[in-house]
Amino acid sequence: MNTRPHPTDAPRSAWWIDGCVLLAFGALIVSIGSVARQWEQPMRDSVIIDLSPRALPKYMLYTLARGWIAYFLSLLFTLLVASWAFYDNRARRYLLPALDVLQSIPVLGFLPGLALSLAWLFPHSNTGLELACVLAIFTGQVWNMTFSYHDSLRAVPAEFRLLGNLYGFNWWHRFWRIELPSGAQGLLYNSMVSMAGGWFFISISETLTLGDKDFRLPGIGSYMSVAIDHHDMRAQVCGIMAMGVIIVAVDRLIWWPLVVWSRRFKLDDFAGAVLAPSTFQLWLARSRFAGVMAGVMGKLRRRFLTLPGPTTADITTPSAPALKPGRTVYLLFIGLLVTIIVLGGAKLIQLLTQVPGAAWWEIFYCTFITFGRVLAAVAIGTLWTVPAGIWIGLNPRLSSRLQPFIQFAASFPAPMIYPWILGVILLLGGTLQWGAIILILFGTQWYILFNVASSAAAIPNDIVSCAALLRLDRWRQWTRFLIPAVFPGLVTGWVTAAGGAWNATIVSEYVNAGGKLYQATGLGAFISRATAANDFPKLTAAVLIMAVVVVGINRTLWKKLQVLADSRCRFGL
Repeated sequence: MNTRPHPTDAPRSAWWIDGCVLLAFGALIVSIGSVARQWEQPMRDSVIIDLSPRALPKYMLYTLARGWIAYFLSLLFTLLVASWAFYDNRARRYLLPALDVLQSIPVLGFLPGLALSLAWLFPHSNTGLELACVLAIFTGQVWNMTFSYHDSLRAVPAEFRLLGNLYGFNWWHRFWRIELPSGAQGLLYNSMVSMAGGWFFISISETLTLGDKDFRLPGIGSYMSVAIDHHDMRAQVCGIMAMGVIIVAVDRLIWWPLVVWSRRFKLDDFAGAVLAPSTFQLWLARSRFAGVMAGVMGKLRRRFLTLPGPTTADITTPSAPALKPGRTVYLLFIGLLVTIIVLGGAKLIQLLTQVPGAAWWEIFYCTFITFGRVLAAVAIGTLWTVPAGIWIGLNPRLSSRLQPFIQFAASFPAPMIYPWILGVILLLGGTLQWGAIILILFGTQWYILFNVASSAAAIPNDIVSCAALLRLDRWRQWTRFLIPAVFPGLVTGWVTAAGGAWNATIVSEYVNAGGKLYQATGLGAFISRATAANDFPKLTAAVLIMAVVVVGINRTLWKKLQVLADSRCRFGL
């Protein structure tokens, strides 16, 4: 008699798994309390960073908390603003250009003023500095996610929206049952790369010094910055290992289970790309405590997400409910925009008039040099990320194996190891003038890879099968099928990668290695020098020129490519 359990039988519970789940839940509560106490600590003129390994767990917790607080703010912003821009034509004319401008402003362009303002608002605690750090990380995450989700909303098949109209879906059911599932894969992949973008500037976000003001916060970024300044190789290695632990743990416990979950929303006529649950998911399924919590969440979901049925009126006169804010929201938005333009414009003119003519010529020359580096970094990144992204996206099993390594490489804050990379470049006879392209590449290539991989993973399996039946040769397979299929995601990747590249120049053209400061001619180095010298007029002028250049490129080149991708490379359109 066969005594083996049937595959569909419920997994047996294990007491030790329940113990681990309860222990993790308790640790989460304690961690929240520890982070809250850090925010309530009194502000100090200077913060001493402990370089001993025993301080690393606490610093890891603080850095991880800032990253995830910023991510949840980014996710909320993404869902609200991208939906608003999609459904409201009037708002779209203002929101999308505003996002272009905001994503073009480098961290050092606003962080000094933001830190000073929030420190003034919260003079007796670290709350202001913590908020400044979180908002700095937020700006490294949110733009990529917003553009990606807006792109996903445009790609929702028309028949899905028609069915939603026939069933009388309200805005919440439409979002939960149609839009979020359709955009789940793209949003998830871009969430991973956006988290990596937030980590990229963690050293700057946690370590900011303006003149005699020290705005350093305890965390992995400040730990590595102090270790580099003190030439403490042991502390640098420990900091890199600690950051690696954070990245791998988040990937295995959060991102990969979500990747497996998102595969169920692939637009397929057959389930050919379902991934096996991860080991963590299988263990969690054996926990009684997790099962009880899942049951409670299921009851809440069934209670609040009960779908309406189709009615005769809905079928005969289908109408798409629009997510449009009222007149009051418009008036508030326009009023806020006018206030910012008037007050900010007056202050901007005051600062720009203090910039000498020679400085303007230097800024223009540096902009030209940096533009060449950005173009080279994006081109080099495209050459390998497009074939690699397609290969990964079309092979779910390969994706499961490579996911930890790719996520680790993408999420690791490259500026932490810039001194080591620069040392190798100098050892090979190079200079930072050319080596800055390699450093920029570490901060920009992942946007292209993840967007291409998400687009390839979303190609319906029946389309892939049809392409295989046609027996296209290698050249036609790439030019007639694969490249057009991932082109919308590739354009989104180019937009965010170019913006990330311009931001990365501020740490790629201005590197402190081995106790020596290396600078390359470029706009990023100019901004870093102006920040270090507390020269706000030159800083403002350089940031303004960078914003104008980035927005100009987005409005001309990338806009035309997006129109081309939408008109010719969309499934179901």
